[in-house]
Amino acid sequence: VSSFYRTPPLGPQDQPDYLNAAVALETTLDADALLNHTQRIELQQGRTRKAERWGPRTLDLDIMLFGNEVINTPRLTVPHYDMQNRGFMLWPLFEIAPELRFPDGPALRDVLANLGAEKPAAW
Repeated sequence: VSSFYRTPPLGPQDQPDYLNAAVALETTLDADALLNHTQRIELQQGRTRKAERWGPRTLDLDIMLFGNEVINTPRLTVPHYDMQNRGFMLWPLFEIAPELRFPDGPALRDVLANLGAEKPAAW
């Protein structure tokens, strides 16, 4: 588990800062079953899914990567569709997996360097 990071919201700014972290885990579940579990956890923690994108939420669990798999289904895109442009996702991931390479080849270290995103503040 990475440290916790405080980041301003993406999208509408009239909401609290977000707490971001990354977790690496091993599972016997396939990606779709893992998505079902993460969405159930979100619901148990009070999340309600609304049409509004990037609005406030109690919990948002993303499957950023699933091993070296590339997944494109109506429910799930892995690697996460925009993570290589989001420092708030990359920095916690770098903390727990500094040698990581994305399934399509680039090293996480290089993606972060090219993005030029500042490391978020600790929570």
